[in-house]
Amino acid sequence: MFPPVLLRRHLLLHSPRHLHLSIARALSTATNTRAGSHLHAQAIKLLPMSMSATHIFTMNHLLIFYSRRGLLHPALQLFDEMPHRNLVSWTVIISASVRNGAPHLGLRLFVSMIRSGLCPNEFALATTLTAYCHSMPHASNKLLFGLSLHGIAVKAGVDGNPFVGSSLLLMYAKHGHIAAAERAFLHIQNRDLTCWNAMLEGYVLNDFAHHAMRTMLLMHHSGLKADRFTYISVIKSCSISGERDFGRQLHGLVIHSMLNSDTSVMNSLVDMYFTAGQKEVAVAVFHKIQQKDTVSWNTMISGFAHDEDEKAAIRYLIDISRSGCKPNQVTYSVLLRLTGAKENVSLGLQLFALAYRHGYTDNVLVANAAINMLSRCGLLNCAYGFFCGLTFRNIVTWNEMIAGYGLFGCSEDAISLFRSLVCFGPRPDEFTYSAVLSSFQEAQGARDHELIHTLILKQGFTSCQFVSTSLIKAYAAALGSVQSSQKIIEDAGKMDLVSWGVIISAFLKHGLNDEVLFFFNLFRGDSTNKPDEFILATVLNACANAALIRHCSCIHSLVLRTGHAKHFCVASAVVDAYAKCGEITSAEKAFNAVSSTSDDAILYNTMLTAYANHGLIQEALSLYEGMTKAQLNPTPATSVAILSACRHLGLVEQGKLVFSSMLSAHPARANYVCLVDLLARKGLLDEAKNVIEAMPFQPWPAVWRSLVNGCRIHGNKQLGVVAAEKILRMAPSSDGAYVSLSNVYADDGEWQSAEETRRKMVQNQVQKVQGYSRIEI
Repeated sequence: MFPPVLLRRHLLLHSPRHLHLSIARALSTATNTRAGSHLHAQAIKLLPMSMSATHIFTMNHLLIFYSRRGLLHPALQLFDEMPHRNLVSWTVIISASVRNGAPHLGLRLFVSMIRSGLCPNEFALATTLTAYCHSMPHASNKLLFGLSLHGIAVKAGVDGNPFVGSSLLLMYAKHGHIAAAERAFLHIQNRDLTCWNAMLEGYVLNDFAHHAMRTMLLMHHSGLKADRFTYISVIKSCSISGERDFGRQLHGLVIHSMLNSDTSVMNSLVDMYFTAGQKEVAVAVFHKIQQKDTVSWNTMISGFAHDEDEKAAIRYLIDISRSGCKPNQVTYSVLLRLTGAKENVSLGLQLFALAYRHGYTDNVLVANAAINMLSRCGLLNCAYGFFCGLTFRNIVTWNEMIAGYGLFGCSEDAISLFRSLVCFGPRPDEFTYSAVLSSFQEAQGARDHELIHTLILKQGFTSCQFVSTSLIKAYAAALGSVQSSQKIIEDAGKMDLVSWGVIISAFLKHGLNDEVLFFFNLFRGDSTNKPDEFILATVLNACANAALIRHCSCIHSLVLRTGHAKHFCVASAVVDAYAKCGEITSAEKAFNAVSSTSDDAILYNTMLTAYANHGLIQEALSLYEGMTKAQLNPTPATSVAILSACRHLGLVEQGKLVFSSMLSAHPARANYVCLVDLLARKGLLDEAKNVIEAMPFQPWPAVWRSLVNGCRIHGNKQLGVVAAEKILRMAPSSDGAYVSLSNVYADDGEWQSAEETRRKMVQNQVQKVQGYSRIEI
């Protein structure tokens, strides 16, 4: 480049045309911003404005100079001051806007160029299509502008150009229109490697994994040599599809192509092996990466975090610093989400402090993960305080805080924050509605449901299945409304199998057994899919709860027809349903049909419980012995089932023996309840009281209630009163405690004390829940 003094002398000695060429040549070799600014000043001072063509030529080189160095503001100032502009000027300033993170500005400049009467070339169109993809990557309802760009490309005759064609197919792919992307790809003339890579990326973006693998094979047969971008995209497709064999073949090709020294390709391989569940291979590939970057370490941490291997993830966090790399926002966001549990609150807070120390808590990705961690650890006040202190919040930030309230059923706080979002925050998305609806754990006012339902209808999210599913779950929790839920299903259109399963289980959770059967029949009428094991087990549980033996038989026949009879979850539900309907013989037949091929402890526990509830102690003990011989490890439910059988027949010594044998392995609270109830029923009240006092757990109302019932049976008023008062101190609104205490007084003939207890119950506004019985006719 000319020094300033020599350049000035050169400019004075040559013609204006030569001056322009000299400045353009100097700009192309300028090494810093200061030199470019000096040349800009010399051009303004020395070059005549009359020669518009040569002046535009020089100004365009100045625009290119500023654009390449990320100086968008000086480039825009220069562009505004140019008296004459040509197609190159517009193309350069559009490209500068996109390159420097202002895609919306690039789109506006393109529209202004069209209005000025210029016809864009392939470079301007390709740049504008890139800007459109960056500015609205998920706005499928705003594809109209992209279609207009495609029309301009066709009119200009450049739609078959590799640059424009690749940009067109990526635009369609990012909006989910993969068929249109394929047509754009086929229309490209002289397809080069960039076009093939763009098509591969489009398939991967839309989870068309097998299409990506097939395209890679076609490209290979066409004679093109794959590069790093090709392998990265196809390796991702193997992660999506789970094709391990194809992934191993790609690994071999990577080694054959000498790309195993490329860090990005190796990172993709590590991620693929983690996704395939081959942790040992992933670790081996990681250690073969020659120059590990932060992405390499993050891939390892994310892989172990996905498997919830907390210790390994933290170990790799420590190793990052030793390797010379630094953890970034992705590292902290992954680890903070991994430690989001009450038992990990100390580790989560340490990671949060580390992220704060390195200045990442202002990063929105880390901030969202921190809110998620604090909320799941139960530190809702801390999470909200951190949320309020953020200088920037996106919709994910709001969703995380609302979901945190929903996790603990804080519906009032969730609704209040949701209202603030609607008034002052960004526009709610589908995840916002799902998060706020998840807070409706208990019965709420109908007004909040109607408010959220109205907004969902207004924003057009009724077709989003998981939003509709969340809305139905909220209606089931609060109102148990079948009509409203049915209308939501009709508005949503076609529901998938998962959505139906969630809907049916939501009504079962709230004890609405008839509604479960109604929606199961609706599912069978509206869906072409066969019910899966989850839905079948849920419906069988509803039949068991309501003792609907005819419905149980019908569902069992459907289980046999769909081939789910030997699934442990469904088989256990069949046995439990028959047993609770009083058909112990049918339960035995269902159990024997699958027990020979199943070694699942849950199935055996269900049959043990069925025997215990029917008083068949010998059968229960015999089955327990068979379970032991089959080397099936007993679970806490096993001990509860055996103790329940002993309790029903009053086998104290047998019950004590079972309790002692399982105490070390399964010191469950339910075991103590069964033992206390067994002792209390046999009149060993003092011994039952000693068991309560010696428990490794704090006593709870259920265990005292067993003692109260035993005191009532055996007429021990004094101990019964003590136990009932313990329950009232723990649960002042327990109707059973008042009734039990009143009955203890009445059985002892103290009618005045019994009446006084009933009066206190009324004064404390505690109402006795009405019992009922039902039979199927």
